[in-house]
Amino acid sequence: MDQRRILLCSSSKVADSDYLEPVIPHLQQYLGATEELLFVPFAGVGMSYDDYTAKVAAQLEPHGFTVTGLHQAQRPAEAIANAAAIVVGGGNTFHLLAQLQQQQLVAPLQHAVAAGVPYVGWSAGSNIAGLSIRTTNDMPIVEPESFSALALVPFQLNPHYSDYQPPGFHGETRDQRLAEFMAVAPETPVLAIREGTALQIDNEQMVLLGNQDGFVFQGGHKLQLPCNSDISSWLAGK
Repeated sequence: MDQRRILLCSSSKVADSDYLEPVIPHLQQYLGATEELLFVPFAGVGMSYDDYTAKVAAQLEPHGFTVTGLHQAQRPAEAIANAAAIVVGGGNTFHLLAQLQQQQLVAPLQHAVAAGVPYVGWSAGSNIAGLSIRTTNDMPIVEPESFSALALVPFQLNPHYSDYQPPGFHGETRDQRLAEFMAVAPETPVLAIREGTALQIDNEQMVLLGNQDGFVFQGGHKLQLPCNSDISSWLAGK
């Protein structure tokens, strides 16, 4: 029986908000009485894992949560299996996945989520919940063993989605990049979610939280993904 409890936030900030401001209300509502969070800091590259964990803790502890970094665990796989909730932060998706693969933590994460341990991610932490990281926005600063991700959901993700094109910009837009993915993998849906929104998954139910619609890119088409409505059909990959 599927016991998935997953919250995939697009971003840690929206517009000029404080750090984690758009995540905290979803976190409070979703986790309820859960207080202890196991934080995965491996997407952090510009700061130490200790500093990244402390940064997240400083924002979440005033709201009743305690935050422990996975990197501090002597037996990380056991820490994942025994976690009350797992939180995976943003940063560089390639670095995050490479670290999980090198430390053989992909399967423990998959097993924990399948057993009902809540999984919360933002940005890169959301990206790795999909089938692969082939639709991340990040630069491949390291080479993971493969692009295959946690596959907690049967689709690709594109957090921080924006269809804004600055005047005079001649690089590929996000839509063009996602069109390239559709050209090589037309059957695989990509759920693109805007900053400040989040996908909430409970067992076989999914809703896009927030006040902005997202989009699904599949088979050469761009489909609207309505916010605050049942979009559970995409959990079946369609």
